[in-house]
Amino acid sequence: MYKDDKRIVMTLDAGGTNFVFSAICGGEEIVTSVTLPAVADNLDACLENLVKGFTVIKELLPEPPVAISFAFPGPADYEAGIIGDLPNFPSFRGGVALGPFLEKTFGIPVFINNDGNLFAYGEALTGFLPELNRKLQEAGSMKRYSNLLGITLGTGFGAGVVIGGELLQGDNGSGGDVWCLRNKKYPGCIVEESVSIRAVKRVYAECSGDASELSPKDIYDIAEGLRTGDRQAAIRAFEELGELAGDAIASAVTLIDGVVVIGGGVAGASKYILPALLKEMNSSLSMLDGTTFGRLQMKAFNLDDPDGFAGFAKGEAVKIEVSGTKLTVDYDPLKRIGVAVSRQGANRSIAMGAYVYALNHLA
Repeated sequence: MYKDDKRIVMTLDAGGTNFVFSAICGGEEIVTSVTLPAVADNLDACLENLVKGFTVIKELLPEPPVAISFAFPGPADYEAGIIGDLPNFPSFRGGVALGPFLEKTFGIPVFINNDGNLFAYGEALTGFLPELNRKLQEAGSMKRYSNLLGITLGTGFGAGVVIGGELLQGDNGSGGDVWCLRNKKYPGCIVEESVSIRAVKRVYAECSGDASELSPKDIYDIAEGLRTGDRQAAIRAFEELGELAGDAIASAVTLIDGVVVIGGGVAGASKYILPALLKEMNSSLSMLDGTTFGRLQMKAFNLDDPDGFAGFAKGEAVKIEVSGTKLTVDYDPLKRIGVAVSRQGANRSIAMGAYVYALNHLA
């Protein structure tokens, strides 16, 4: 269990402006974090600060770390540790062998992945998934879950997939990339155009006619009646994001068949996003002869709602007799998945995902 593991892993929160360095042991941050400029437009200075940051952290540790593990933006060949052409890291154009560079510098394994993958991995192993299964056991439910789709709502539409405790990376490192699925409202566009910070701002402006520069937090405050503005337009901006995210998530879970956990800054507006998202997931499709089917083979429940969780946990469990005997077996015919907002938060889940991923992949 990671809580009892005494190995230390150095971590990094890599942004386009700053690098935040830290270290985790037993699931807890054990040093005061160190922040240095990313210097994204100067490769030598960027690499110098990466080395400096990890060196400072290493000197603060009670014993040597066993690995470095962190999230870094893509495109990338994460398995090889090579970062590709990043829009916000112009000095990385042409590819940078970041993992091998750090391995050579510090002499320990280096694991790099994207934040969507590590968010999902952290939630699957240390957050939402084990907590959900514990609650189901306490509720007397016969259901348990082992597959998870982790979604981050923020600047973009991030995601990661964990199947039976294993992170789905894909043969090209593109497993779980839901951001580029087709947009239901604008079929010629990717869905991220409607599931992102820019989408919330655009839809509010379109519906309200207000062209002023507002943040998603501003728009949320308008929806809550805490700020002057078009309240219905603000609510609609989040509802549309929920609807379009729900369409993409429905396509993803058709293949994954697992629960969904949502994190990221925009998830703070979940009271407006989740109803529209669940409505879309539980909508219907039809055949040419007019026959209708549920969009999903399973029913999606809002696990943040007490009544939703109660129905999810109860299911439709019955006893089935075994022919020719007096024996009975449990049977629950209700196929179902749940959707919830992360309780430990995206930053914590990403850090824990990086930490546990390193521990689980060390020899």
